[in-house]
Amino acid sequence: MTSATLSLRRWRKTLIPLLAGAALAAVSLAASPRGSAQSRDAVERVVDGDTVKLVSGDRVRYIGVDTPELHHPKKGVEYYGREAKAFNRRMVEGKKIRLEYDVQKRDKYGRLLAYVYLEDGTFVNAELIRQGYAQILTIPPNVRHQEQFLRLEREARQDRRGLWAKQPPKESSR
Repeated sequence: MTSATLSLRRWRKTLIPLLAGAALAAVSLAASPRGSAQSRDAVERVVDGDTVKLVSGDRVRYIGVDTPELHHPKKGVEYYGREAKAFNRRMVEGKKIRLEYDVQKRDKYGRLLAYVYLEDGTFVNAELIRQGYAQILTIPPNVRHQEQFLRLEREARQDRRGLWAKQPPKESSR
């Protein structure tokens, strides 16, 4: 056998398992849930009902929720804005959190866009809607929990929780 033949056999023994491993990794990645990237941090301070500043310095805007404004240049402080911020503060300020990302990781302002979870597993975005401190705000492509958020908002409206306390419940469409 020539040295060229031996070299080719070695390459095959190395290259075939390497390519098979790469193909398997690509299939696993494609099959994994969209946006499954995560990170952990701690909340330094609450900015408002749906935005926090992390110890790392990043600002996080909660995906899928919209709380009343506190600092709007034209609207000023909106109804239930202070209550939403206070609730968010009680939930997350000074606590360790897990951030879960969807398709788009940052908004046009450079803020991280995330689903936020407490160490005990509480889903903060969902809890804000469930308790009536926020309404849903769906901005594609980050839509993973849209159906859950719609259901929670419908229930909060029906039960007149939070924001919805002063408004008549909407008739459910059948």
